[in-house]
Amino acid sequence: MQFSEGTLAASTSIDALPLRGELRGKSAYGAPQLSVPVALNTNENPYPPSPALIADLVAETKRLAESLNRYPERDSVELREDLAAYVSKQTGVRVSRDNLWAANGSNEILQQLLQAFGGPGRSAMGFAPSYSMHPILSAGTQTEFLAVERGADFTIDMEVALEQIAQQRPDIVFVTTPNNPTGDVTELADIERLIEATEGIVIVDEAYAEFSPSPSAVQLIERYPDKLVVSRTMSKAFDFAGGRLGYFVAAPAFVEAVMLVRLPYHLSVLSQAAARVALRHADETLATVDKLARERDRVRAGLEDIGYEVAHSESNFLFFGNFADSHEAWQAFLDRGVLIRDVGVPGRLRVTIGLDHENDAFLDVAKDVAHD
Repeated sequence: MQFSEGTLAASTSIDALPLRGELRGKSAYGAPQLSVPVALNTNENPYPPSPALIADLVAETKRLAESLNRYPERDSVELREDLAAYVSKQTGVRVSRDNLWAANGSNEILQQLLQAFGGPGRSAMGFAPSYSMHPILSAGTQTEFLAVERGADFTIDMEVALEQIAQQRPDIVFVTTPNNPTGDVTELADIERLIEATEGIVIVDEAYAEFSPSPSAVQLIERYPDKLVVSRTMSKAFDFAGGRLGYFVAAPAFVEAVMLVRLPYHLSVLSQAAARVALRHADETLATVDKLARERDRVRAGLEDIGYEVAHSESNFLFFGNFADSHEAWQAFLDRGVLIRDVGVPGRLRVTIGLDHENDAFLDVAKDVAHD
């Protein structure tokens, strides 16, 4: 049988497929990947891996290449040991490999947790605006997502949050700190209040933790071993977005739980090796975090001097406005060669902190847009 060019692609549409009802009309996650002079829209660390890290990775890949005909070590034990050493040092809380689980980015970590603790008839609550993948992952695991609006300053309104938890009794509560897209931090005392009010589990998403001086929720795990999971990633601070490595820290029972739903051999030999190499070079890599934090403060001051409102941020991005039409403003930045992020919040946009010259270019364009 022969097909003409384009026949397969045009033969049907998603509306004609027997798709699950709750997925109909939904949009896939996506950040624009455009070729522009300045791309500041995906919260990556703009600094490439060091030459020493690259050389180490090349040598390790060469060493392992002859064994790629074999499946990887299924439970990533050595990687989890390395992650435990890093978390112990970074948070000041001693943890072991039994407290760590790793997967392909924090998105897979969150998906596995939803598979294990969510599902049909169960619900997850989040405080919007927050990470847009939480409702998408919930929908994919048939978990009802309950969005609770944040306060006027975009922080969690604790009284409203506690009231909604009491009324809706979610099985899972997401707390993102520093929050994406706003950058604010939820204090440990407030996280404790949410944990104590929740009958199910609380997942604290700390994807940007290294950029913040605030203490990690890992400190609370010993106090709430059956209710708290802290999700983290190497994609942001570690110059490792392309490596796709996320992990969580929790009591060992949570690791046992996600092992029930994880796919066999989910982390490849090369993924595990690359992450271990990155962890070996953590000190040199994370030196860029302080630089980005200083640049964040400089860019914030620049935006405020122009006249923008800027939310407090302890991350590697800024949430700013107030625009009459945020999408029109986003397009105005793009037309001038600067790609930032329209996160769907009226009047606000988000910009990632980049290299010094990229930040300078962004601020120059921000002045033009403000005077349009």
